[in-house]
Amino acid sequence: MELIEKRVDEHLAELARHDDPLLNRLEARAAQTGFPIIGPVAGRFCYQVARMIGARRVFELGSGFGYSTLWFARAVQENGGGKVYHTVWDEGLSSEARSFIAEAGYESIVTFTVAEAVETLKQTEGQFDLIFNDIDKDGYPDSIPLIKDKLSVGGALIIDNMLWNGRIFDPRDRSGDTEGIRRATRLLFDDPDFVSSLIPLRDGVILALRVT
Repeated sequence: MELIEKRVDEHLAELARHDDPLLNRLEARAAQTGFPIIGPVAGRFCYQVARMIGARRVFELGSGFGYSTLWFARAVQENGGGKVYHTVWDEGLSSEARSFIAEAGYESIVTFTVAEAVETLKQTEGQFDLIFNDIDKDGYPDSIPLIKDKLSVGGALIIDNMLWNGRIFDPRDRSGDTEGIRRATRLLFDDPDFVSSLIPLRDGVILALRVT
């Protein structure tokens, strides 16, 4: 389903263009292999949110080969330094990410873990200024209580794929992933401890601010 009018989509892509050669390489790698990344429009948004709130501790639930990690690491470094936690199941993806992060000069602020992301968040000490959630979509609802517990008041939660290529609008679609996105959306919008917005960038991004 075409979710965003083509001219708007092209305009956003043009505005998000950058001259970062490493990001360009990662975007080309994703295009060639069909690997899903957040892309430059959502990447810039994630970077902006991290800068706006002065995030210095960021946890990624699902990090792929490090594309989103680069955006967050750049923000954290410019905020004065801190830690970005990269988590992914696959050792090969983690190894790729380590290489890219080292090339960018962010290796001192990124921690890499090869494990299940939600369990890793549970076992990681401390609170976080920003949590990015891009795990399997049927796992979104069950991850929300832990995320809430680990997110500082004033911190931001960003969740990707919340329009799910339009499948959330199909009442016949009762798949686990689609229902997970619907339930997670409702949980956040009904929770008075969050102020949430669904932003129609790319495949839909929820930004939820922990207010209490």
